[in-house]
Amino acid sequence: MGYDLHITRKEEWFEEEGDQITLDEWNNFVNSSSDMRLDGYAEAETPNGVLRVESEGLAVWTGYSGHDKDGNMAWFDYFEGNIKVKNPDDEIIKKMYQIAVALNAKVQGEECEVYGEDGQSNWKELKAEGEAMRAAGSKKWWQFWK
Repeated sequence: MGYDLHITRKEEWFEEEGDQITLDEWNNFVNSSSDMRLDGYAEAETPNGVLRVESEGLAVWTGYSGHDKDGNMAWFDYFEGNIKVKNPDDEIIKKMYQIAVALNAKVQGEECEVYGEDGQSNWKELKAEGEAMRAAGSKKWWQFWK
């Protein structure tokens, strides 16, 4: 399990419709970047052997401060018109924001919160809006005019 963040152009990252980042755009971005590398696969040692994941748009951020420490890597995976990162820390989220700006996109979490340049999301505002909507919908039937 984990929590994914997405670099996306879509209104909501999971929508089938909407402007997508193309694989060619992503590959061109990675190939022109001095601190990104397009690998197309990721491997990890497990007690049961090597786990290998292959994806045509799988890239690694080599400029990450945790890169290669204890086998740590910051993987960015192209999937269905978005770039996905699992369990990013603040440093990776800030890098995601920089990439999003370059690709005319945004960084969005699984709950549709959007992340800014500082690596922080608008989750608190979204939560407050949701609570206000629930409170407004919880009026008694005879209070409909209030």
